[in-house]
Amino acid sequence: MKIMFMGTPEISATCLLALVRAGLDVAAVVTGEDKPRGRGKVMTPTAVRALAEQHGIPVLTPKTLRSDDFLRELESYSPELIVVVAYGKILPSAVLEYPKYGCINLHVSLLPKYRGAAPMQRAVMEGERETGVTVMHMAEGLDTGDIISQLSFPIGDTDTFETVHDTSAELGSELLVKTIRNIESGAAVRAPQDNSLATYAKKVEREDCRVDFELPASRLDCIIRGVTPIPGAFAYLNDKMLKLFNARPVSGTGLPGEVIALDERGEGSFTVACGEGALRVSGVIPEGRGRMTAGDFIRGRKIKMGDILK
Repeated sequence: MKIMFMGTPEISATCLLALVRAGLDVAAVVTGEDKPRGRGKVMTPTAVRALAEQHGIPVLTPKTLRSDDFLRELESYSPELIVVVAYGKILPSAVLEYPKYGCINLHVSLLPKYRGAAPMQRAVMEGERETGVTVMHMAEGLDTGDIISQLSFPIGDTDTFETVHDTSAELGSELLVKTIRNIESGAAVRAPQDNSLATYAKKVEREDCRVDFELPASRLDCIIRGVTPIPGAFAYLNDKMLKLFNARPVSGTGLPGEVIALDERGEGSFTVACGEGALRVSGVIPEGRGRMTAGDFIRGRKIKMGDILK
């Protein structure tokens, strides 16, 4: 079965590598255009493009999937199945309807929950105890297609967006290979989603990452973990941005945002009062600096008892 693969970020590259290692026939890859990265603004290919070129797979980088040029390229490769993983562009009906076996998408949530742009982040931010990966048959709605297969895994108390991302990539790539095999053999079964259970995972915006110390510490713990390591939760200390990492809810009282405890030993920590309970923070990125331990931050006289984070 000839496959066309569409994707852009690291999780897409992980899935593409799994397809290649499984011996599946990936006829072509569609990905984003090269972008300038780093201080030198060097034009850099996507993770998917770099991997495809390593394995001699033709790469397409169309600005739009609606152009006649792309449709001609689609016909030239004649894929029987299109596999989409975090591609970031809407597939028009002409593309959705082209392959013999249709188009499938790996979505990193347990659909119908967390449809949309940021399912991994939102699951952690909302305090979910479980998430997962879903392979669905693509339709024209936003993540509304029939479910073909799913796999769940727990979210632990210390899991972050990063750890959930890595687990989703590993399990999702395995599920994708298995599902493609089942589609090819005719063993795959499709089940409609229950739209009454649907929730939406909107894109994480800057203000979603600002720490509101009026909230309970347990709620802030989830929010901070959900945006770690990127884009990163932040507050302001003495009018300068301070990103916060490794923040755990503890007991404690004080004005919301008030520093109520300091520990400069070793990696150290400082504790900030919240609307309910407190947060013990052990890692920071001060404005204009790199990541450092709370101990180094305290020893550098950058924070003291009674300071207020806003």
